[in-house]
Amino acid sequence: MIDQCFPGVWPDDSGFGRKSTGVLPSDGVCHRLKGPGYLSSRDGDHLTMKKLAYVLLVLFTFFVVIRMAAPAMLEHRMNVVLPHAPYAITPEARALHASLFVADLHSDSLLWSRDLSRRSDRGQMDLPRLREGNVALQVFSATTKSPAGQNYASNTADSDRITLLAAVQGWPIKAWGSLMARAQYQLDKLHTLVAEPNNGLVLVRTSSEFARLLSAREQGEDVMGAMYLIEGAHPLEGKLENLDALQRRGLHFVGITHFFDNALAGSLHGQSGAGLTAFGRAVVTRAAELEMTVDIAHVSPAAVRDILALSNRPVILSHGGFKGVCDTDRNLSDALMVEVAQAGGLIGVGYWDGAVCDATPLGVVRSIRYGIDLLGLSHVALGSDYDGTVTTHFDTSELAVLTQTMLDEGFTEAEIRAVMGENVKRFLLDQLPD
Repeated sequence: MIDQCFPGVWPDDSGFGRKSTGVLPSDGVCHRLKGPGYLSSRDGDHLTMKKLAYVLLVLFTFFVVIRMAAPAMLEHRMNVVLPHAPYAITPEARALHASLFVADLHSDSLLWSRDLSRRSDRGQMDLPRLREGNVALQVFSATTKSPAGQNYASNTADSDRITLLAAVQGWPIKAWGSLMARAQYQLDKLHTLVAEPNNGLVLVRTSSEFARLLSAREQGEDVMGAMYLIEGAHPLEGKLENLDALQRRGLHFVGITHFFDNALAGSLHGQSGAGLTAFGRAVVTRAAELEMTVDIAHVSPAAVRDILALSNRPVILSHGGFKGVCDTDRNLSDALMVEVAQAGGLIGVGYWDGAVCDATPLGVVRSIRYGIDLLGLSHVALGSDYDGTVTTHFDTSELAVLTQTMLDEGFTEAEIRAVMGENVKRFLLDQLPD
């Protein structure tokens, strides 16, 4: 039966039906008529709901596929270890490497969605590979904003690639829009890794915690240290109290800028070339009061000089290279690097072409040698930038190749020990708060 007087839905070629007009018959009386294939209004609403449910199901399926597949696809493309035959490591180099205290001042591995407690076939670093490389201390960096078209010459702060990455990887919704929330979330991930006893990872915030790590390793315990760094202080969102909040939870290294000018200073890759702003000066001053260490990686030359003049604490450049051996916009001038070293600073040499030009093990080692000759042995360290959207010739499990190459290049054992981690050890024993 159909209600001739009231709108309904008649089937048409689309399969979704068309509405009847519901016009009153000529006799002015509504009749209930049989009509094969006719759909009432209620049936039409049900059909619409089924369409909506189907669309939602398709969208949900699409989101699940993207959520599961996209992070791996992105990282396979962005954090690349070039294919190579296994590196030949002599018994002498292998034994020496096993006896080293190895420290890396910069890795961006917290940015990605994979479980760092498990060995992965993508990226350049995770806890099992750190162990294979005999790494004793790893500094984990938090990247919170990255401009579209990122380059070493000139960037603005008008765009951000991390927002989409956060959404695709299923970060908390608050972290999609808040840079502070992104820094907190990546710190949460580090705390989660530390909290799992089987990971053998301890968070180092004080000199006493660092001393316990050193003692445990000397006694043969399979334990590694972790420290936390923010790559640019824009996640403070203009609030000095946010620095205190992050410091209380484990932040020690404070990067000032990343690839764009921010509220603290001009970036080495920004547009202004400016020095420290009033807020930037306040952050550097407060960091010194909290016995934190400023990271000058990506900072404009003017701002680096402002930092050196303002603070009596030595700084680090967590990842980079030397302009005299690799003349790119990524590297500060040799003259400014000498000023950093004269103030007690430490330079972490990276493993990618933007920092060292020749990113082979030999190229990295030759940059290290250049740095030693320029600054002195006590000011050169390792700063891989692993998982920071860079291409490398070796991952962290293969760090013995640096020991081998340094031996091949005539480095003394004392030089190798200093660069591979003893310089970082000494620096932290001097600079960490009690």
